Amino acid sequence: MKVDHNKLKKFVVQIFQSIGCKEQEALLAAEVLVSADLRGIDSHGVARLVGYVRLFDNGRLNPKPICKIIHQTPSTATIDGDKGLGLVVAPFAMEIAMEKAHKVGTGWIAVQNSNHFGIAGYHAMKALPENMIGWAMTHAAPLVTPTFSKEKLLGTNPIAISIPALTEPAFVADFASTAVAYGKLEILQRKGLDTPDGWVQDKDGKPCNDAFAIKNGGALLPLGGDREHGSHKGYGLGAAVDILSGVLSGANFGPWVPPFATAGFMSAGDSVGNGTGHFLGAMRVDGFRPIEEFLADMDKWIQRFRSAEAVEGQKVLIPGDPERILEAERKIEGIPLLDPVLKDLEGLGTRFNIKLDL
Repeated sequence: MKVDHNKLKKFVVQIFQSIGCKEQEALLAAEVLVSADLRGIDSHGVARLVGYVRLFDNGRLNPKPICKIIHQTPSTATIDGDKGLGLVVAPFAMEIAMEKAHKVGTGWIAVQNSNHFGIAGYHAMKALPENMIGWAMTHAAPLVTPTFSKEKLLGTNPIAISIPALTEPAFVADFASTAVAYGKLEILQRKGLDTPDGWVQDKDGKPCNDAFAIKNGGALLPLGGDREHGSHKGYGLGAAVDILSGVLSGANFGPWVPPFATAGFMSAGDSVGNGTGHFLGAMRVDGFRPIEEFLADMDKWIQRFRSAEAVEGQKVLIPGDPERILEAERKIEGIPLLDPVLKDLEGLGTRFNIKLDL
C-alpha cells in the first residue's frame, strides 16, 4: 500500500501528541520519521513509531523534555536531553552547533540522556541551508560484535556528513558502521526472507543467513562482514562513534547503551552513564576558504564523479543521489508501507482513538 506523506505525517503528529508531546515537538519528530520513509530508509521511518510509544510505556521516554547545556566552551557543548525523543533532542543540539559555528567557525555538540534519533542524515542536513558542513552520529543498543568476538558490544552506530554545493544537489553520506542497519533485518523478518552473506553470525560466532539471528543469540557484523573483507575497519568506525557519542558525552557506552524498543529487550543492564548519546557538528565553510570558491569546486567534484565511466548497465552516483531521487518520487507516488507496519499503525490508531486516514 502506498500512502500520501502529508497524511502519514499528520497521523504521526497525533500519535506523538497522544503520549504528551508538545505540538511543535510532535511536528518535528514526525518530520524526522517521515523524511526517512521519503528518502527510502524505511527501517527508520514510521515503522519505528510503535517503538517510541513502547519506550514511553516503559518509562524511558519523557514527552516534554527540557534540554539544557551542562558544559560548554565557545566551540563545544554537552547537552542533557532529559530523556526526550532523540528526534527532538538532536535537532536542538544541531541548532546550537550551528550557532557556535556562526560565531567561531565550528560547533561540536555531545549529547547524553537522549533516545533513538532516527536517521543521522536528517540532522547533518540541517547545516546545508547555512552553507555549513554537517556531521551527525549516534551509538545504539549492543547488537554488534567486534571482529573475532562472540559478544555483542557495539550498536549499528551510524555516521552522516552533508556537504553543500553550488548548483548541484548536496553530497549526503549516511551509513551504519555495520554491514546493515538492524531495521533491515526487521524488514526481512516481516517478509520471511533470509539475509545476504556477511550480515549476521549465529550464537557460536559462525556466519549465517538467519534474519532472526539476533533474537536467537547471534549478532550483527561490522561493516565488511569478516576480517578478510575489512570488518576491522567497520569495527573501528563503530567504536569511534561509540566513544564520541557515549564516553565523551557522559552517556552510556558499549554494551551498556540502552536498547531501542525493537531490539527485543528493554534493558541493557547496569548503567555506566546517562541514557543514549549522540555527537553532532557544524563547520562553517568560509572558515577554511571563500564560500563561493568551495561551492564551485564542489560542483566540479560532483560532476566529475558522476561522469565517471561506469560498468555496463550501471551509473556512478554521488552519496545522497539515491535518497534524493526516491524522495522526489515518493512525494508524488506515495510511501509504500508493508502490511505489518500498517497493522502497527492501525493498532496505535485504535489505542489512541485516532483515525488512520491514509
